[in-house]
Amino acid sequence: MGMHTDDDSHDLKRVKYDVDDDGDYVDVDDDYSSGLRLGDFLNPMIPTSIVVSDAMEPDFPVIYVNKVFESVTGYRADEVLGRNCRFLQYRDPRAQRRHPLVDPVCVSEIRTCLDEGIHFQGELLNFRKDGTPLVNRLRLTPIYGDDGVITHIIGIQVFTETKIDLNSVSYPVFKETVSNQPTARESEYTEGPEMCGILQLSDDVMAQNILSRLTPRDVASVGSVCRRIRQLTKNENVRKMVCQNAWGREVTCALERMTNKLGWGRLARELTTLEAVCWKKLRVGGAVEPSRCNFSACAAGNRLVLFGGEGINMQPMDDTFVLNLDAVNPEWRQVSVKSAPPGRWGHTLTCLNGSWLVVFGGCGKQGMLNDVFVLDLDAKQPTWIEVYGGGPPPPRSWHSSCTIEGSKLVVSGGCTAAGVLLNDTFLLDLTMEKPVWREIPTSRVPPSRLGHSLSVYGRTKILMFGGLAKSGHLRLRSSEVYTIDLVDEKPQWRVLECNAFTGVGTQSAVVPPPRLDHVAMSMPCGRVIIFGGSIAGLHSPSQVFLLDPSEEKPSWRILNVPGEPPKFAWGHSTCVVGGTRVLVLGGHTGEEWVLNELHELCLASRQA
Repeated sequence: MGMHTDDDSHDLKRVKYDVDDDGDYVDVDDDYSSGLRLGDFLNPMIPTSIVVSDAMEPDFPVIYVNKVFESVTGYRADEVLGRNCRFLQYRDPRAQRRHPLVDPVCVSEIRTCLDEGIHFQGELLNFRKDGTPLVNRLRLTPIYGDDGVITHIIGIQVFTETKIDLNSVSYPVFKETVSNQPTARESEYTEGPEMCGILQLSDDVMAQNILSRLTPRDVASVGSVCRRIRQLTKNENVRKMVCQNAWGREVTCALERMTNKLGWGRLARELTTLEAVCWKKLRVGGAVEPSRCNFSACAAGNRLVLFGGEGINMQPMDDTFVLNLDAVNPEWRQVSVKSAPPGRWGHTLTCLNGSWLVVFGGCGKQGMLNDVFVLDLDAKQPTWIEVYGGGPPPPRSWHSSCTIEGSKLVVSGGCTAAGVLLNDTFLLDLTMEKPVWREIPTSRVPPSRLGHSLSVYGRTKILMFGGLAKSGHLRLRSSEVYTIDLVDEKPQWRVLECNAFTGVGTQSAVVPPPRLDHVAMSMPCGRVIIFGGSIAGLHSPSQVFLLDPSEEKPSWRILNVPGEPPKFAWGHSTCVVGGTRVLVLGGHTGEEWVLNELHELCLASRQA
């Protein structure tokens, strides 16, 4: 994998190869013993960029790049699609010609190989979008259609940074040049689609070492250019493996039931494109009584759980209700618990490992609280158990909380009994025998706030949005977005700059207005949905916003969702059930509190 150097000049060259009796690729030039090999490109420890170009169109325009390409080169997919990949030879995105240090002989050989429909493999000087020089270890492979005509070119690239004198007058001097003419053995493999080196691999190797490392979007794109890969990507086990590697084991387990109806391929497509998203009013039996507001709800598997709230005359409630959506006729029922936490409102309720619930903080008869209680819903006799964590956060309400890695409770912000807004962040690991609260110190903290939301994506990353935030001596609604990754050695909150997306179809370009008391949900693919809240002005709170915080330049999208949306969108609670069902419970109509109405935002089709 090393660079070939001679007096600081970089030997970037094309390397020919042949196929031995075992079907493995070997170098034709025996003297070039350190040449590139197929294994260099398929090493699972090295990120591999994949580019697909359309050979049926003039100048081989790029029709697909994977995330590794975007990450390494700094170019987004929308900046690349439709262009020839030669722009990587330009140090400045605005340049009109390649950099003088790019070897014209190597460029000519690439052009010849494309014209003649044969493989190319070699090294070429490229540049990141910011001008950083890279060595591109490149492999180009033609893909044939059923009629024997080349339809696409797959480029596999391994990029490495290089220190090179960019003030040199011209490209380096090469010691040797390899002929473009293929050997008889190589020519034999140019007559059909089996020439592709990747296709020499077994299905198991291709699935586990290549396809499984791509995202569902990437797999769908790569499968569109090759019949064998397309057939392989139709395998449900391969599709599940792709989704699991992209979304995590916990998420795919939650989605397992949906795949019995849709299959992993269709489910991944619908969650990516949101083509099937719609509102539905969900009619269930039973009721949560007595009526209340300022309760908290969460999902535990396919069950919707509600705890506490503010009853008549500000009475703090301490009861627990469950709605089992697996039942033939779902209905609310009160859970008979052996003991219950003190009644409260303005608290948070979150789920741990599928069946455990955890309550933190809120306001009760004794004032503000900072206690922690857990409940196992699957126990024969459910019992709320208090967890005495050392060094707890100050008592508070109207804070936000979430759980990461299935067992760690994170609490942020809120309001004290004196009305002081908070901006701290605490973590409690509930897997420890004696849990201890740990404040997460950060040099940059968001302004103090209440009524904001925390959403988990990427297992350990948290997105904070909105709330009533302190701005100087004022308290104003916020539309700021902050993120933090708790797996970092020194986690830091950072501002996430978000723009409006120029939308098409069901997605339009709008930046969400400032708000508080809204709800935020994380989708299986890592995107975050924002809905409702207390919004100033004439903006509609029933709009649904979408944000992908993992994008290089995140953009807000507004979803134009058909169906029957909630008539109210403030003071409600929401959660994601089964990975594809966003349930909205309760809210305020502007005149009264409504509790026993349930709406569902369907992220995927539910019919077989």
